[in-house]
Amino acid sequence: MTRALITIDTELSAGRQGKGISVEENWRLSIAGETAAGAFGISWLMDRMDERGFKGVFFVDPLPGLVHGPEMVARMVEPIVVRGHEVQVHIHTEWLEWAKDSPVEGRTGGQIGDFGLEDQVALIGWAQGALVAAGAPKPNAFRAGNYGANDDTLRALARLGLVWDSSYNADYTGRPCHITLPPETVDPVATCGVVEAPVAGIWDVPGHFRPAQVCALSAAEMRGGLVHAARAGAHSFVVVSHSFEMLTRDRQRPNRLVMKRFEALCDAIAGDARVTGGGFADLPLPQGATHTGRLGPSRVRTALRVAEQAFATLAYEKALLPA
Repeated sequence: MTRALITIDTELSAGRQGKGISVEENWRLSIAGETAAGAFGISWLMDRMDERGFKGVFFVDPLPGLVHGPEMVARMVEPIVVRGHEVQVHIHTEWLEWAKDSPVEGRTGGQIGDFGLEDQVALIGWAQGALVAAGAPKPNAFRAGNYGANDDTLRALARLGLVWDSSYNADYTGRPCHITLPPETVDPVATCGVVEAPVAGIWDVPGHFRPAQVCALSAAEMRGGLVHAARAGAHSFVVVSHSFEMLTRDRQRPNRLVMKRFEALCDAIAGDARVTGGGFADLPLPQGATHTGRLGPSRVRTALRVAEQAFATLAYEKALLPA
């Protein structure tokens, strides 16, 4: 069966931290997803997956713990673990700017790939340990914030005993993803001592890759990409979302279009006998090379998504419809 991994990058906003927002407000907007219309953060996402009977993967960034203390890490981890979903390692190194006690002696950088190998080992090792100390089972997978990894990141993961990386997104190759894989890489591949599980996606127009992110693909595009992977017998199909992605960009209102896409994705996974939901903790290693390819382009399908998103911008981002 094809394993569909719904991965949720779960993070406080370093940008809002830099603008002086309180940590409680950052939590409310970035993790809990609280608005006047209700809460649409990690609990809402887990509710949707629980209703269909599978678990998601929450790539949790513990680096805010260097600024706000280990209690903040535990606050992120505890509700995920209690509900039986998976916690894996995520890092946004922007937080090092405000760290009270840095694992890398005050050095800073915008991406994990900006650091040398030894510093990457120190940072990822600290993050892995912080998640375990907060109550998570020992992680076996990693994703770089902003997909900003390089080959040394993978070598660091191998040294730390992490098996999987999911930092390779063909849409970010060279900006700032510097993992040296060809952009047509679709299936998991062993490289630099780990197994890279690329972010899935489709060709939306000839020659243009669009990643399988809930805010980036329409429900029809996501379902088409998943069905294509299942028909081809793909090992896995990695989808990306964020703890705040069900909200508008200013995080003041729910974005009902993105919410409907997420529910449609969950329905597609639950309704396809060739697909199973789940995570990295028990994900089998790929057996030999596979070449499943991506769903081919469709100008009509793409045009419908562009029109849909234009409507959503007016309806939700511009608040022309009630929340």
